[in-house]
Amino acid sequence: MFSLIFVDLKASVASWRLWTLLGWLEVRQRYARSRVGPFWLTISMGVLIGSIGVVYGTLFGMKMSDYLPYLAISLVMWGTFSQTVTEGSTAYINSGAYIRQASTPKLIYMLQVVWRNLVILAHNFLIVLLLLAVFGVKSWATLPVFIPALVLYMINALWIAMVAGLLSARFRDLPQIIAALMQIAFYVTPIIYRPNALNRFSFIVELNPLAHLIELVRAPLIGEMPSATTWAVTITMAVLGWILALALTGRYLKRIPYWV
Repeated sequence: MFSLIFVDLKASVASWRLWTLLGWLEVRQRYARSRVGPFWLTISMGVLIGSIGVVYGTLFGMKMSDYLPYLAISLVMWGTFSQTVTEGSTAYINSGAYIRQASTPKLIYMLQVVWRNLVILAHNFLIVLLLLAVFGVKSWATLPVFIPALVLYMINALWIAMVAGLLSARFRDLPQIIAALMQIAFYVTPIIYRPNALNRFSFIVELNPLAHLIELVRAPLIGEMPSATTWAVTITMAVLGWILALALTGRYLKRIPYWV
């Protein structure tokens, strides 16, 4: 079971030229013949951050110099995670024609999803850099921590997408359920509000693993170090999640062409 999936994973990683090219072409095709191109993603995200920032910053009585960078980082990083999971849930389904006609490693379609969303993240991250330049970096010492935090963040997003994609190939109603669950998760995860804003209901944040996941990549950029609990939770998620994802995918890898 594990030997089969490790062979597929190795072959998928070795085919990096293929999935990086396909991921980049998908981003370009979405905005073909547009003068602004993929930067429409950045513009729409900037408008969203600005509108939500003004409204909720006023409601919460927050200083814009603190709240806008916090909100921008949260929305940009959450968008990457949620899109990776939701697009991962349909990766095998949308690539059904290729899977049935060619004997290719299956995980290249998951890596393609991750790469495509990293490209989109690079475009949207310009907003974060702009706000940090305008309002100032809170702590230069914490910024390097963002790199390993981002790697761990995407590792968790990838195994969730793998599980979602496999189950969705078998149960076609699941992508709609996953999309709905991601919307619910958005509201119960501290993205547009701070973790301490729930007061009596703080257990919603404390027991929410996605709260630790978003805090992992947000904290270094707002001048804070992720807590030991946050590191422990996200690392544990990655280890247990990858064991689950590899076990499930290895067991049902040969059935994917029949399901799609």
